[in-house]
Amino acid sequence: MNKLIFANLLHRPLRSVISVLAVAIEVIMILSIVAIFMGMLNSQKQRTNGIGADLMLLPSNASLFNGVGGASMPVNDAVVLRRLPHVAVVSPAIQHLTASGSLEVIYGIDYDTFDALKPFVFLSGGRFQGPNDAMVDDKYAGVRNPVTGKPYAVGDTTRILDHPFRISGIFEAGKGGRRLIPIDTMAQMVDADGKASLFYIKCDSPANDDLVMQEIHSTRGFGNNTLMTVDSWLDQMTPDKLPGFNLALEVVTGIAVIIGFLVIFQSMYTAVLERTREIGILKSMGASKPTIVGVVLRETALLAIVGVVVGIAGTFGVRALLAARFPTFAFEITSLWIGYGALIAFVGSILGALYPAWMAARKDPIDALAYE
Repeated sequence: MNKLIFANLLHRPLRSVISVLAVAIEVIMILSIVAIFMGMLNSQKQRTNGIGADLMLLPSNASLFNGVGGASMPVNDAVVLRRLPHVAVVSPAIQHLTASGSLEVIYGIDYDTFDALKPFVFLSGGRFQGPNDAMVDDKYAGVRNPVTGKPYAVGDTTRILDHPFRISGIFEAGKGGRRLIPIDTMAQMVDADGKASLFYIKCDSPANDDLVMQEIHSTRGFGNNTLMTVDSWLDQMTPDKLPGFNLALEVVTGIAVIIGFLVIFQSMYTAVLERTREIGILKSMGASKPTIVGVVLRETALLAIVGVVVGIAGTFGVRALLAARFPTFAFEITSLWIGYGALIAFVGSILGALYPAWMAARKDPIDALAYE
């Protein structure tokens, strides 16, 4: 019976290849959308955690997703905050979300205080030397410079918000944004002179986080501000709390399952019609209905397994291509979602073959043998 199954698949190689590719595309769609979302989420979490702050102070109406809100807090508020007991460092920053070329949060920082949170590790160059300087991390530096055709280096020009900036330094990734510019320059570019979108605060001891939060909220003018520990912010950066994440995942997964289901259904339905006489011979020789159903489902299972393997390999291929073309792009493939994607594709394929299998099992052997 196994030889018959392989012979049936090899008899129509194009149909078999199309079925395998349909399952593979289903797997690639599911794993890729998860890898993109989770990669972006976890990359932002790691880089925010790498800033070295204990607390984040935002405007009262700010979103928990820093970088989305505008700059509305006076930079001079940092002077008041630094006077509080147990506050070691206060660093104002402006975060501006841009979709020019790619989705990115550009950081405007005060270098001295931002470095005091956790020192930069420079791989080449150093701090800003002027208002039109920018610092970039080593991931961004790995991007090919369209002018030189080589990776970015110190002294090269990068465009930020349609303005040219000279790269003054390349630092080790994991310190907030991929590209940082002086806060005063950012303020002029986004029409927010003397303002900040958030303050990063470092306490003299992590044990004093709650105490400092109480002191800030009790200070005049800060009672309504959004204030949280970096750890609590990281805890809230989960798929369940990201607007639209699960919906997007469900939509893409649904579309992928429908594609795989319909292709397998059409493939096996056509196969059953083409093998009507063969099914009649099997039934006349004593093959039971479960046996006929088993043949169809085993063929489908083999196609699904091959498709899943091709899909997983294809997803790693997508990651390699994106890494080569977009070094800053985070594409995170997890073993958990490889299992989920494989299971979803396999079950969808089997469901798509159930009706053709049932139809094959119901064929009358006399009618089937007389079929031309």
